[in-house]
Amino acid sequence: MLLTGHKTQHTSLAIYILMRASVLASRCGIKSKRFGNICKPLTWSHGDIFLMCLSSSQILSAYILKQESLPPSYKSFLNKHGGKDVVILEGVKQIASGLPFTNLGLIEKYYKSAGIDIKLDPNMKVPCSIIHANQSCTGHGISFLLQAYARALPVYIPVYLVPALIVHRENLSNRPYTILGKSILGTARSSLFLSVYCTSAWLWTCLLFRIFKRCNIPMVAAGTFPTGMALAIEKKSRRMEISLYCFARAIESFFTCLDDVGYLPQSLKIKRIDIAVFSLSTAIIMHCYAQERDVFRSKYLNVLDWVFGVPPPPCETPRCKKDEIDTSEAFTFGATKIA
Repeated sequence: MLLTGHKTQHTSLAIYILMRASVLASRCGIKSKRFGNICKPLTWSHGDIFLMCLSSSQILSAYILKQESLPPSYKSFLNKHGGKDVVILEGVKQIASGLPFTNLGLIEKYYKSAGIDIKLDPNMKVPCSIIHANQSCTGHGISFLLQAYARALPVYIPVYLVPALIVHRENLSNRPYTILGKSILGTARSSLFLSVYCTSAWLWTCLLFRIFKRCNIPMVAAGTFPTGMALAIEKKSRRMEISLYCFARAIESFFTCLDDVGYLPQSLKIKRIDIAVFSLSTAIIMHCYAQERDVFRSKYLNVLDWVFGVPPPPCETPRCKKDEIDTSEAFTFGATKIA
């Protein structure tokens, strides 16, 4: 990692690799006789959604209250799909932080440029009029969902279309409708997930603000927690990947916020923490690769075997083992019938 630059930090990459290592370590713990009971909660079928809810609480709170704690590219992504101008976010931040308003005039000017004439109350208790002006919370949710879906489609079209054209190019001529149909369905499904995710963030926070008639930082964190349930729309095989990616961003943002307010202990302020985390993570991954190969999914195991130039022994990958078991069972069943 030092070869990438002596002063170049790679915290985001290091934390993401740590998440991947944690998944492998947890799988080892689940099958262990010593740690099996301790790791049993990790077998929860909806653990990926719960992890996404935790991540959403931190990420979306930071999006509203402390954007500088997020990586620049991720912040840009959220600003685009969050669908709100920076002056609106600043207004919500001020009321949630208990600060006096300094930009109500700018917010009114922003809405006026969009053809909406509104006069904001400087003594307001909830920021719904800042977020969606004269619209009702429900009406804003419906209109925002349609706009969010239009913004999400360009994100996922290349994600599904490029693999269809490259990976499945040989079968594309034989089964064009099947392959393209799956790509279109995947694009529509993932776009719906992202649009519902962004829409529900505003709907849940508005709902809590209305119920408790106040807006503060804990309320923002609580309102953005259930937003992660939108992940249930996604395909099961993609959920854990998405939740791990978001959880890595959430951890980085969380510790950045702790550091900024002075709550991070000096013992954790290592100058190149990214190298320490990356080294620990790769140690776990390489241990599992050498000793616990069955905890890898076959596609990741195949990539590692290719990278290190060590082809796996016959029938060692999980998929190969499954095929061997299926073949053995079929042979046994056939032999029984003949007998």
